[in-house]
Amino acid sequence: MMTKMNSPGSFTSGLWTPKKRSVVLGSLLATSLPFTAIAQSEETLLVTATAPDTPSAPLKGIVARSSNAATKTDTPVLTTPQSISVVTRDQIEAQGATTVADALNYTSGAFTNYRGSSNRNDEVIVRGFRYAPKFLDGLSYGLSGQGGANGQIDPWLLERVELVHGPASVLYGQVNPGGLINMTSKRPTAEPIHKIQARAGNKHLGEIAFDFGGSLSPDNTLLYRLNGIASTQHQFIKDYKQERIALAPALTWLPNSDTSLTFLTSYQNEPKAGYRNFLPAIGTVKPTDKGEYLPYDMNVSDPGYNQSKREQTSAGYIFEHNLNENLTLVQNMRYSTIESKNKYLVYTTNNKNASQSSIGRRAQREEGHAEELAFDNYLNAKIDTGSLAHNLVTGLDYKYSNSKSELWRVGGSEYDLDWAHPVYGIPIDESKMSKTIDSQKKLDQLGLYLQDHLEWQNWNLLLSGRQDWSEIRTLNKTNSTKEKQNDSQFTGRAALLYAFDFGLSPYVSYSTSFEPNLDRGAPGSAPFKPTTGEQSEVGLKFQPVGSETILSLSLFDITQKNITSYNSVLGYNEQIGRTRSRGIETELHSQLTEEIELIASYTLTDVVIKESNNASQVGKTAAATPRNMASLWGSYTFRQTPLKSLTLGSGVRYTGSSYGDNTETMKVPAYTLYDLMVRYDLGELSPAMKNTTLQFNVNNLTDKHYVASCSNSEACFYGSGRSMFATLNYSW
Repeated sequence: MMTKMNSPGSFTSGLWTPKKRSVVLGSLLATSLPFTAIAQSEETLLVTATAPDTPSAPLKGIVARSSNAATKTDTPVLTTPQSISVVTRDQIEAQGATTVADALNYTSGAFTNYRGSSNRNDEVIVRGFRYAPKFLDGLSYGLSGQGGANGQIDPWLLERVELVHGPASVLYGQVNPGGLINMTSKRPTAEPIHKIQARAGNKHLGEIAFDFGGSLSPDNTLLYRLNGIASTQHQFIKDYKQERIALAPALTWLPNSDTSLTFLTSYQNEPKAGYRNFLPAIGTVKPTDKGEYLPYDMNVSDPGYNQSKREQTSAGYIFEHNLNENLTLVQNMRYSTIESKNKYLVYTTNNKNASQSSIGRRAQREEGHAEELAFDNYLNAKIDTGSLAHNLVTGLDYKYSNSKSELWRVGGSEYDLDWAHPVYGIPIDESKMSKTIDSQKKLDQLGLYLQDHLEWQNWNLLLSGRQDWSEIRTLNKTNSTKEKQNDSQFTGRAALLYAFDFGLSPYVSYSTSFEPNLDRGAPGSAPFKPTTGEQSEVGLKFQPVGSETILSLSLFDITQKNITSYNSVLGYNEQIGRTRSRGIETELHSQLTEEIELIASYTLTDVVIKESNNASQVGKTAAATPRNMASLWGSYTFRQTPLKSLTLGSGVRYTGSSYGDNTETMKVPAYTLYDLMVRYDLGELSPAMKNTTLQFNVNNLTDKHYVASCSNSEACFYGSGRSMFATLNYSW
């Protein structure tokens, strides 16, 4: 059966035929014509290392002064009229973050730990919306634009992690209104880098990593970077491990003073990718009628039926060419793939007619393949018109993704488990499984955007607009049906900021977002409208002149419309949902003195369901959204005393209570976690150990047992237990 969906505009109707796709890609590649200028240039070269305040360059300390994540231009954080959080390489290492989600633990607005140790894909809730899409070097990564959050990049391969708070569709296309995560790869540098790291810790942690970089030519026109890591560790859940090997080669060619070409590649193989499952509310949030709780390391699957494999590859380039001193062409491209295979018994529901410690499960096998090709081409022009300074960005981007999903499963009482008296080793006959999902989904998205950052005296005005066209083709092999959906949407942003000379910058902004809605309604009904969002935000940023301190405060109001929800009576989805998220975020990054570093954040989020086909949800707080979150991290480095080069750091993370469903019938208690760090430069003990440091980290110092969150009574998650590890670093 062939179902034809509507086409909002003549532009997208029939756009993505193979012939026309070739035309579009040819047009995008045509913008790389300045490559020909490389061979023609014969000027004398003067090549230096990347400027230290460039967002992609290594940065010393925890205070980042500039970012390009919100504007696609290197803009001071202080004059960017949008809330941005930057986690530097030094912060990642000091806090011992082993995932991108963990790197955001001390960031305002981000609920990073909602799945606890079951967070296999770095799923992060931002400003109450799930999940924050992930971008790598400015391009979509892991099919983020379709509401998924597949894949996980080892933070060892990254220079920084940034969180752009609020809608960002105007520059990035299909993203939700909460915000997006932008990860920056380690890039080649002219300055030599030679670093190796070894790590060992509890849960049988063993890890070795290296980071090499520098120049491959006498005139510094060819630079390289090579990062790699291998690790193994048992997880907090019994019988689960995580094993990973990752490698990221990068090469930069600087043929002349106006041109750079950087190739970025990575490969990550995880024979054991870790744990992912669910837990019941009875036995976690609430005790059973016998007063029992699930063991904290409970494996609700089965050790005999446990497969979790993932393999990721990516290859791309970033090309920059200065056409003149005020006009720069940038082309960014990447092709990436993610392959995964999983087998496990997944928790489904509490058995109603049995003991409360008896749960239902089903056996299932999953296979997934996703490939994504992304281009982003833009011109950055700096123009003065009278007393107005314009920083213009105009661009065209394109994204193609091809996602295949297969799911086999079988259920029955033979798979039930009494977690109070577990019996493992249940035989699984895969020949009895039925294939419930066998689909292929292809996406083509084309976006045209224009942005003008105007400056007049101390005033900064940011105006942005974007038109998106997308087509999604779905092949359902289980019933041999095909569907096609076309959407087009305009998104925009307007923001005004005034930068006082003493370092205070208040701002106000309005921005919108959109995502195609792929849920289906009644048979024969029209496709759903795209899910849209709009945000109003006021805030201020403060950086005292000459200081290494940045303080930000923002108040936001977001409305998301055209949300779908399932009507269990009618048996299909209805598009009548609307939520509103309002809140306050404040964040501090400070190198207070040469010895003292401080990071602090506070978040208040109020997410209310305004419309729903379930009347009991209207006016209620959305599940898994803590109203209050706060964190504080500080470190002190001894400089003169006999303890010279010793650094002591500690942190506290508070997550307030949240509702465990959308009807406010269950509440998840608040919890507080403590972290600790001690680092020492061993060169102070002996010249033979110069450039060698030993660091000890403990996260969740007290081994707090807690429920991280619940989305409903059948989807609760224990938080991660205590992790302890020692890290030895040597550089030369």
